[in-house]
Amino acid sequence: MNKTIRMATQSLALSLSLLAVGPSVAADVGAVVDPQRKDLALDAGSPPTERRKVEVIQGGIERSYKEQPPMIPHAIEKYEISLRLNGCLKCHSEETYQTEKAPKLGDSHYLDRDGNRLEKLSSRRYFCTQCHAVQFEGAPLVDNSFTGRR
Repeated sequence: MNKTIRMATQSLALSLSLLAVGPSVAADVGAVVDPQRKDLALDAGSPPTERRKVEVIQGGIERSYKEQPPMIPHAIEKYEISLRLNGCLKCHSEETYQTEKAPKLGDSHYLDRDGNRLEKLSSRRYFCTQCHAVQFEGAPLVDNSFTGRR
């Protein structure tokens, strides 16, 4: 009986000491500094990125390779693309592209996954910014020597 009480007491003491040490160990983890984050602690949020000016390029942007989705040569910040509305279709749909003098959506945007022609825009191609991106003015973030093939 005495041995059982002694073991229970030791177990309780160990549990209490772990509880006391636990928060201090957790507090020290937040103070660890990653060299890539410079002086920011690991649990600190990143600083906001600077806003860059969107490049407006008349006539569009030349593609770097054959199957590259066209880049967006204008600002789209105020365009809404949601389940109910796609601001890109105001200019680029089959009904409006001629009057807006904008490129028409590619025929591939009207195909289902089996290659069958649809009457409406495929839901797989509805969210334009999944493939098409706006260009920003600024120096490249990393050195790049890529040249596209024709």
